[in-house]
Amino acid sequence: MKKLLLLGLLPLGVAAQTASAPTDRLTPEKLWQLGRLGEMAVSGDGKLLAYTVTKYSLADNKGNADIYVLPVAGGAAKRLTDTPVSENTLNWRPDGKLTFMSAESGTDQLYVIGADGGGKARLSDFADQGLGNLKYAPKANFILYTQDVKSSATTLDLFPDLPKADAKIIDDLNYRHWNAWDDHQASHVFFQAVGADGKPVGYGKDVMAGEKFDAPLMPDGGSEQLAFAPDGFRLAYTSRKLVGKAEAESTNADIYEFDIRTGKTLNLSEGLNGYDTEPAYAPGGQQMVWLSMATPGFESDRNAILRYDFSTKTRTDLTAGSELSASNVRWSADGKTLYFLAVVAGTEQLFSVAATGGKIRQITSGPQNYNAFELSANNTAVANRTTLAAFADVVRLDLKTGRETKLTAINEQELAGIKLGKVEDRRVTTTDGQQMQVYVIYPPDFDPAKKYPTLLYCQGGPQSPITQSQSYRWNFQLMAANGYIVVAPNRRGLPGFGRQWNDAISGDWGGQPIRDYLSAIDKISEEPYVDKDRRGCVGASYGGYSAYYLAGNHQGRFKTFIAHCGLYNLTSWYSITEEIFFAKHDIGGAPWEAPLHKSYTDFNPQQFAKNWDTPILVIHGGKDFRVPEGQGMEAFGTAQLKGIPSRFLYFPNEGHWILKPQNAVLWQRVYFEWLARTLKK
Repeated sequence: MKKLLLLGLLPLGVAAQTASAPTDRLTPEKLWQLGRLGEMAVSGDGKLLAYTVTKYSLADNKGNADIYVLPVAGGAAKRLTDTPVSENTLNWRPDGKLTFMSAESGTDQLYVIGADGGGKARLSDFADQGLGNLKYAPKANFILYTQDVKSSATTLDLFPDLPKADAKIIDDLNYRHWNAWDDHQASHVFFQAVGADGKPVGYGKDVMAGEKFDAPLMPDGGSEQLAFAPDGFRLAYTSRKLVGKAEAESTNADIYEFDIRTGKTLNLSEGLNGYDTEPAYAPGGQQMVWLSMATPGFESDRNAILRYDFSTKTRTDLTAGSELSASNVRWSADGKTLYFLAVVAGTEQLFSVAATGGKIRQITSGPQNYNAFELSANNTAVANRTTLAAFADVVRLDLKTGRETKLTAINEQELAGIKLGKVEDRRVTTTDGQQMQVYVIYPPDFDPAKKYPTLLYCQGGPQSPITQSQSYRWNFQLMAANGYIVVAPNRRGLPGFGRQWNDAISGDWGGQPIRDYLSAIDKISEEPYVDKDRRGCVGASYGGYSAYYLAGNHQGRFKTFIAHCGLYNLTSWYSITEEIFFAKHDIGGAPWEAPLHKSYTDFNPQQFAKNWDTPILVIHGGKDFRVPEGQGMEAFGTAQLKGIPSRFLYFPNEGHWILKPQNAVLWQRVYFEWLARTLKK
């Protein structure tokens, strides 16, 4: 123990000073030099694709998105913007020109530009009030957008004679969410007429006037939750029209339609009490589809595609009987077919179904993710494609055959000469006889005759799949580049393997999912190149919970642990997290209810801290309100009081994720230094 204690007290930076990293390996700094593919918008004739690429500056600690355009048929991309601010919110007008939002003037305004890069002009003079998510009606007669409006009184409103008082007066729940406190503002949907010159006319009308609710859903909802009907006189939006404790305990988000001509609002999903999101009108405007989760309070339920018929006022589940959970739904131009994405077996693929329902057709297959797509000309689509060994690029997909054609090489120059590790898709038998998919990522220049330190990666969510996507924090290629084998199991609770597999984790956090982790690391450790004396366990959120739980239940398997934003004490966590519906559903109830759920007696990591004897790095953000910072502080305090080598990496201004470039690089440096001192030696 004394040797480990001294090891834990080595000064920060020692590992970096003594290590000599090969120049042909991926590094944290290189990772943040890569361009990141963002929005995609296809022109009305389906022949041109506009897209954004964000480049980051470590020195400036921020990113900047620029617009590019290329022919869907193939050819060179043309850069349309090169400004010191980000361009976003891309829309093609019927006249073939592209509009976008930019703060180039100092406030967010609407601009237009030709497909050849000429004719750039500012169109708007909006007040600076948090405007975003702008969309054009198909005929360009109206625009819609979201803007913040005041929804409740501030402390200063109540006590104007105390302007320097900085307290908050709180009478209800949901007073903070994800990484932000209630700011007494609500995001509302506005519409505004557009003149013949393309400029907004008059002023925007608030379709939610007097309401205290947000649209789209906070914090991550965007323009995908808003839609215009083809005639431009109806618009749809997603909102959860609840406040306080009721909002904290419910997933009941609905689809609302507002008629510009009558001023009336209709709830199209009334009576459906789960998440209903992402409305999309059919080309004729007589039907609409949206994504719908049937189970109230279950944020990871299957997303069905519901079709609503305006003439009969009936709803039909077009994917009834399917195990697939849909996303990114798009109508074909003739209104006969719907295309969508779904996770299957550790990948994300493109599917189609008739607008009347029936058999679902899988269009693509193979070891890749299509993370987003848009339909284009000649029975094709363009898609954002990644693999665990390739960063995002645009590809064209043939909708009949699924054949792909690469259209961009966004990071070709940045990745020139960089060696990436081999990715292997394996199957491991679990303790209950199931076959579990496990991704194994090997270091570049892997030599099976050598022994390698190995990391068990524990995924968060708890129902976010491990697929062929690329993470800029838990990046498997970056771990492999530092000499580690990575074992990433799609354990119980992860989508893409059927509903029973997906739903099995709820109420069983410390049960079969943990046994799945151990099955994976034990099986892969049978390989002669895995050093059983140098195995680590890492993860975030539920993955951080898993690290804390395994720290007290690993029977000597691991030499080190890293937990980011993990749940350490479920009893203290329950009443301080913000989305109570999640805690109710996944933990099984409150810690004061009788009988007490086994989550608190059998699956609470804090109960097993008496067994902790292994070095642990704890990481947490001060603005993480889903898993508040006290969880990390409790865990670190436990390790310190028990004399276990430990370190607490704390980011006061980050939330559940680390988003600022310099913080992200610092995160990686501390992460790999910790592994170097506790695992590699």
